[in-house]
Amino acid sequence: MPSLTVRNLPEETHRALRLRAAQNGRSTEAEVRSILELTVRPPKRVKFGTALFQISQKAGGLEDLEPLPRREISGEDF
Repeated sequence: MPSLTVRNLPEETHRALRLRAAQNGRSTEAEVRSILELTVRPPKRVKFGTALFQISQKAGGLEDLEPLPRREISGEDF
């Protein structure tokens, strides 16, 4: 599992984290994991595929679109 080091964290912020962790019955490290998880992956987040579907519906849907013709890809395409 990846790890993360946070440098130059202000002492006041570290104190606040320790206090918050204690209030929630967690270690400071567990509290930071919880904060990060809730911040970057909130429970009500819109997932990418859902967002694309919603955008397509606002644009009138994808049912009437013709698929693009397939073509061979050569090394020159990259």
